[in-house]
Amino acid sequence: MKLIIRNYIKTFEGLSKEVWWLSLITFVNRFGAMVIPFLSIYLNESIGITISDVGWIMSAYGLGSVVGSYIGGKLTDRIGYYKVILMSLFFTGINFLWVMHISDFWGLCFSFFILITLADMGRPAFFVALSAYSKPENKTRSLTLLRLAINLGMGAGPMIGGLLIGTVGYHALFYTDGFTCLLAGLLMMYVLNPKTVKEVDTEVIVENPIAPEKDISYVYFLIGLVLFAMAFLPLFTVVPLYYTTVYEISKPNIGLLMGINPIMIVLLEMPLVAWLLKKKYDNIQLTIIGIAFTGLSYIVLVWEAWIGVLFISIILMTFGEMIGFPFSNKFALDRSKIGKQGAFMGLYSMAFAIANIFSHNAGMQITAKYGFKIVWLFIFGLTVIACFFMYLSRRKVMEETATKNLSLKSK
Repeated sequence: MKLIIRNYIKTFEGLSKEVWWLSLITFVNRFGAMVIPFLSIYLNESIGITISDVGWIMSAYGLGSVVGSYIGGKLTDRIGYYKVILMSLFFTGINFLWVMHISDFWGLCFSFFILITLADMGRPAFFVALSAYSKPENKTRSLTLLRLAINLGMGAGPMIGGLLIGTVGYHALFYTDGFTCLLAGLLMMYVLNPKTVKEVDTEVIVENPIAPEKDISYVYFLIGLVLFAMAFLPLFTVVPLYYTTVYEISKPNIGLLMGINPIMIVLLEMPLVAWLLKKKYDNIQLTIIGIAFTGLSYIVLVWEAWIGVLFISIILMTFGEMIGFPFSNKFALDRSKIGKQGAFMGLYSMAFAIANIFSHNAGMQITAKYGFKIVWLFIFGLTVIACFFMYLSRRKVMEETATKNLSLKSK
């Protein structure tokens, strides 16, 4: 046991203190993210919004994410990641404190559009900050630590959120979200002020940056990532509704069941990533493996005769997340070095934002018309197509590498 603990701790060695601070800030922020896992249930049960209209509200939410990611990427290249992150945290915190008072359909659409626009402005900036604070050889592990902080926060959040709903009510979730955003902003001002903190990334940025939309390999990658995200995101909307509708699981128990995901990530992701880094697989290959696990996690839900499939599904989903997202993120960070990082990482964040527009709505509409089994088959089909586009991206990268090697030999 001591050896296991020692080896686990060893996987975190060498990461800069700035990365640890950034991860702590992320943890504080995401710990308060209690609204999202219960949002579809809140809109449906507490406010009385129909399942179909919940899907449209989530589309407005996703559209805000697209706008926020785009603006955030542009602002990061212009004014720097520090200012963008602070703006995002403070304005998001303030907005959480009033959005809970909106109850009509169009007001909810507009409110959540503004809220997520402000929240996702910070996404590209966080990636660029992480890159700046991390040495090149530590970037994948740094990304994994950041994800660990996210999942610790989002794991504890829903569990406590479920208890708050049962004892205080849904409004407690919005207050918690708002104040933790403000707290995360204050913490960043104190520990990561650029006047006192130095960047550690010494990689050279190219003089003539390539626009991300002109990088064909990156475009294929982004299409695959959108489909991957579309397959993953129903975990936070359609899946909780499935738990309560088909299996009649209580809100606190939904939080506990979904808590399996972050617990596994905390215990396994860093050692798993450290182990995979020693293998011969490249970032795209590992992303494809992650997508495959995600697809399988939905297929098993077609069998509704045994409640144990819920546990199998969340475990498969977690392995897909642990493998797919860190290495897809690493590919994007590596690729961003040929252009402006804010623009590249802005599009990376936009991939998830675009998925937010279509995924939740499509999931809700298909569920309302055809039932849960059809939506699981639909999502599995998305993962198959996602793997194909990732394959195209990898093939394009290999062609570029071969061309460069041939050019060097000719010289």
